[in-house]
Amino acid sequence: MAIQQLFYETAVPVSFQRHKDWSVKTGDSYSFANKVNSVPVTAIEFAMAAAEYPIVFAGSEGNAMPAIVLGVRDGENLYVGSDGSWQGKFIPAFVRRYPFVFAQDKEGKNLILYVDEKFEGMNQAGRGERLFDSDGAQTQYLRSILNFLQDYQARFQRTKVFCRKLEELKLLQPMQAQFNLNTGEQRTLSGFMTIDREKLKALPGDVLADLAQKDELECAYLHLASLRHFRGMLERFAPKQQTIGAEADSDAAPSGEGGASPKAEGKGKASRVAAEANGGAPVE
Repeated sequence: MAIQQLFYETAVPVSFQRHKDWSVKTGDSYSFANKVNSVPVTAIEFAMAAAEYPIVFAGSEGNAMPAIVLGVRDGENLYVGSDGSWQGKFIPAFVRRYPFVFAQDKEGKNLILYVDEKFEGMNQAGRGERLFDSDGAQTQYLRSILNFLQDYQARFQRTKVFCRKLEELKLLQPMQAQFNLNTGEQRTLSGFMTIDREKLKALPGDVLADLAQKDELECAYLHLASLRHFRGMLERFAPKQQTIGAEADSDAAPSGEGGASPKAEGKGKASRVAAEANGGAPVE
């Protein structure tokens, strides 16, 4: 059974037998995300995300998904402070749902709720919210988690439909962002795609009207507007970095397997932007 490994270290199925005495305290620290340079976002999050972060499309052909860029190096998140605080106004749902996640059962028909027991907020000391009451029933907190993840799953699936349409219309183009440091060092962030503005504008009127009716045209332009944050990212979090440019690379191909994140040239290994599955949401 494949479980997303972006943050998760020891994810196990949630069950009364295993977690009857467990509580969860969230919101104190986002240090679990301090080594990811991108995370997925859903289309409904574009309006909020585009105000702060560059939104790009990552993944292989036929499997592209939107993600926000959080760092210019592998293993770097410029939006998590040394104290573990999230230094941005908008926190993506992908981050907020941690330490919980859905994973497919062995038959691939249903989704099972998992929790990362290595999360620092998981405890048996009664801190935070309990998962089950003394009778073994799900607490209101656990039910709210299930509702949140079911809603997230539905939004994720709608976002996949949006991305498939972008690919069918051949609107996505490989891109790379170049970061020129005042030390003379140059960093290149690659392995992502953006919408080709000119191809978008050249679409037939009926196609544009359909995109507009489904709010997909708005998402496309929110994405394009968000690319300005490649400049502000280093100006805000690394003032010693001076100039940033972004340019199309028509010969490049998106790097990595399906679900790969933007990759920084040089050090480390690119983090994964995971693909998720359909289904229900049982708790064992």
